[in-house]
Amino acid sequence: MLTPKEMATSVVTTLDDKKAKDIKMLRTTDVTVLADYFVICTAGSTTQLKTLSDEVERNLKDQGEMPLRREGHRSGGWVLIDFGCVVIHLFLQEEREFYTLERLWGDAEVIDISSIITIDE
Repeated sequence: MLTPKEMATSVVTTLDDKKAKDIKMLRTTDVTVLADYFVICTAGSTTQLKTLSDEVERNLKDQGEMPLRREGHRSGGWVLIDFGCVVIHLFLQEEREFYTLERLWGDAEVIDISSIITIDE
């Protein structure tokens, strides 16, 4: 069983490996009871959105973690995958700009993920 931080870090790594853009990891423990971490990213297309969703689920299932629920799967510009202590928000650019989760959860701690992602130059 993974800790919430290990799960969130694994999600970030998976998303980075599949070329997700603008990945953010928020520690939400002190601002909501919904989850310990939110991971947010942008996909470049609906095809990539599906790939990101499938890969995150596969990766965590392989580590013994099962999702509690999934919303928006294959139905447009966003997907939410809830693993209890970690909630993953996958967006197309337009939907991400519309929902502005980083602003909504502005009191959450933004975790520095620069050491675990590949920076494209």
